[in-house]
Amino acid sequence: MTVIDPILADVQKPTAKARGLPNAHYTDPEKFAEERDALFGAGWAGLAVASDVPEAGDAVPITFLDIPLLLIRGRDNVVRVFQNICRHRGMILVEEPRKIEGAIRCPYHSWCYSTQGQLVATPHVGGPGFNSHQDVDRSTLGLIEVRSHVWRDVVWINMSGTAPAFEDAMADVIARWAEFEQPMFHGGADSTFSLTVNGNWKLAVENYCESYHLPWVHPGLNSYSRLEDHYNIEQDGLTSGQGTLVYRQLHGDNGAIFPDFANLDAKWDAGAEYLSIYPNVLLGVHRDHAFAIILRPNGPEQTEEFIHLYYATPDTDDALRQKNAAQWKVVFEEDIFVVEGMQRGRRAPGFDGGRFSPAMDGPTHCFHKWAADRIASHRAAK
Repeated sequence: MTVIDPILADVQKPTAKARGLPNAHYTDPEKFAEERDALFGAGWAGLAVASDVPEAGDAVPITFLDIPLLLIRGRDNVVRVFQNICRHRGMILVEEPRKIEGAIRCPYHSWCYSTQGQLVATPHVGGPGFNSHQDVDRSTLGLIEVRSHVWRDVVWINMSGTAPAFEDAMADVIARWAEFEQPMFHGGADSTFSLTVNGNWKLAVENYCESYHLPWVHPGLNSYSRLEDHYNIEQDGLTSGQGTLVYRQLHGDNGAIFPDFANLDAKWDAGAEYLSIYPNVLLGVHRDHAFAIILRPNGPEQTEEFIHLYYATPDTDDALRQKNAAQWKVVFEEDIFVVEGMQRGRRAPGFDGGRFSPAMDGPTHCFHKWAADRIASHRAAK
């Protein structure tokens, strides 16, 4: 454990004696900027899903932690992430989601890039009618690529470029869900939605980690998947969350159910798990569907949640798929008022980070410890 300041040191204590992160980590722009590097930049964070760019040439601009990025599927069918700026004068290249039919053309001076990021044209760079210059080496002026990896359709990025390989960094969680390492298919337009929450992104993670709130915040869900039917999951330094022993498959009005993923252990017949993959990806797996939630912070006090649902086969019952999305939307909307309420609570000067139930809040404390350790390491490296 890195030696840290006394306030954050309290976060690192055993769960029964620890307190949570101080108010400033939820409200202060300076702390938000520090966390951009310490919690997002150093490791692997979620940016989007590969299904956002389903076809070659599809490009989506994304502002992530104030950084202009471009998610694009190249003509070689590889999904990449670039900084969304021209190497000439830093002009934004793509303003709206669109298909790149030819090259990515800068609207300022028409420098052009391939969908793989190479600089392919520099009109008049050597003077009128001269499209090259001996001192402009195109091979060194391609788009700035952000290190990325696709797993469970999530596009993970490492902005510092220094994190361990994704497979090594995520080895434990990949192993935990090894049975689900098989094809899964995005449900399409009716299986994705977004929510805007006026709260710090960490509160959304903390709430998702635990099942303690189910009886009061999710009474419908708790009516069949009760608090006592859940268990905690804690993998220090990587992920935490919860599982249920009583997952109940959704049935359509016509009796339809979703096909199961193949060759699953019997424990998944009525089991499901929900993991917060630090810092900002929330995943869920069930015998017959899965979901991914990407959290994108808009400053310290607002978060956008992008939810995507997946199935074991490419063709599923339309009505049942829509019913499933509607059901999950209700559950995730029920969480908004508690995240926003906790955010408002961080304006109370007497709040010292709160306490944790040793029995119920282990997953949330696990996240706080990870954050405090990463912040400490970041400060120590300066």
